[in-house]
Parts: sequence; structure tokens; C-alpha cells
Amino acid sequence: MRKPVVGIITNLFMINDQYPAQITGNMYIEAIAAVAAAVPMIIPSLPDCIDIDEIMGLCDGFLFTGGRPNVHPEEYGHAPTEAHGAFDRGRDRVVLPLIRACVENGQPVLGVCRGFQEFNVAMGGTLHPEIRDIPGRINHRMPPKGTLEDKYANRHLVQLSPDSPFARMFGADEVMVNSLHGQGIEEPGPRIIVDGYAPDGTAEAISIENAPGFAMAVQWHPEYNAANDPVSKPLFEAFGEALMAWKHKSARAAE
Repeated sequence: MRKPVVGIITNLFMINDQYPAQITGNMYIEAIAAVAAAVPMIIPSLPDCIDIDEIMGLCDGFLFTGGRPNVHPEEYGHAPTEAHGAFDRGRDRVVLPLIRACVENGQPVLGVCRGFQEFNVAMGGTLHPEIRDIPGRINHRMPPKGTLEDKYANRHLVQLSPDSPFARMFGADEVMVNSLHGQGIEEPGPRIIVDGYAPDGTAEAISIENAPGFAMAVQWHPEYNAANDPVSKPLFEAFGEALMAWKHKSARAAE
């Protein structure tokens, strides 16, 4: 049987501030290919160019990546402010219905950073535009200086619920992770289970209640050094196992 196919969601990027393009990071592609043992397929965030049902039929699961643009606050009933930063309305229109459809269908989905926030919004939750402005919270943003290794270095613990799928996956109740985000969950959606918190109370790991398939997301960036990191590797391996299980299930259903 062929490897499962993973749709990797892209972001709008303006080349030279004038030419629109769709991009994603090499690290996401490499993590899917090398650790999840799947075929990476780039999915453009262009709602007028793709059909949700068609891409769900082409892909066995989806990776919802990080990105500099944020989910537009209108998607969760808030007014936009300067603190919300830039937006990618095309991505909003693709990913939010796609997450909901995949969850209901049992198709494996993994969210990272912005993807983590998209899970919450798709399930009816809200976001805070700047976590570091909340009393008692730390600055979770990417360090402004240093090498790539410095920026993606582990920065804080995540305490996991002992009975959570994350604790079972990692074989531990706490893990060390990097931190490169400004926004975060304000109110979890009704079906969002917060399985892990940073020491300052910021939600860092979530799953979706009663999801029939793999539906997990993390606020940190596990794609960095995914083949070697003791937290990233089991996460992408578990995603890969869920993808293969879905592929086998789909093949049996087609017989």
C-alpha cells in the first residue's frame, strides 16, 4: 500500500511586497516525510481555487501549520484591533470549515501554533491577541535575535493532564518545548479539551472531545528538529500511525 498523503496548509506571502504567493516552511514538509512517513502535499489557502470535499478525498489527513498572519477576530466574534496584527482571510475561509469537516469525518488532523488557534476557533472558542499583556503571563514570542537554533530552543515546561492522549503519547506528565507565538487561547471552544498548560497558565496542548479520529494540536513548534526531538518525534509518529490507520480504513470501505 502506498504511503498516506498529508495536506499541508499554506500561508499568503507577498514576494517583494507585491507578488502574492502561497508558502509553507521546509520543516513542516520534512517532518511529514521523514517522521510521519507520509507524502506531503501543499494545499493553497485560496478558497476560490479548491473544494473542501475534493481535497479531503485526495488527502488522508491535514497538517495546519503556523504562520505570521492571525485568524481574523471576526471569526470568533471580536472586533479587530492593531494588536491582532496581520490577517489571511483566504486561509480562514479554507481551514475553519476543513477542520470541522475532518473532525466529524474522523480524518486525522494535527495543528501547530496558528493551527492550534484555528482548532479552537473552529470549535467555537476565542483568542487573545497578545498573551504577554495578560497579568501573570510570560512573553511567549520568538526571541528577536539569535540563530535559528536560539529561536527554536526549548523555553518552558508544559504540564500535561495525566489521563490525556499527550501524556500517553509522550510517556510523561510534563515536557519541555519551544515558544514562538504572540496570540493564544482566551476561551476554549465547547469541545476543546486543554490537555497541557505552560507554567503561566497558557494553553499549550489541546484535543477535541469525542473526535472519532486523531484531532490534536500544540501551541509550540514541533516541526523543528522533528526527527530527533524527544517530544516532536513521538507526536509526528503518532500522527503518521493515525494516517495509515485511516488509509487502511478507507481502502476497506472502497472494496
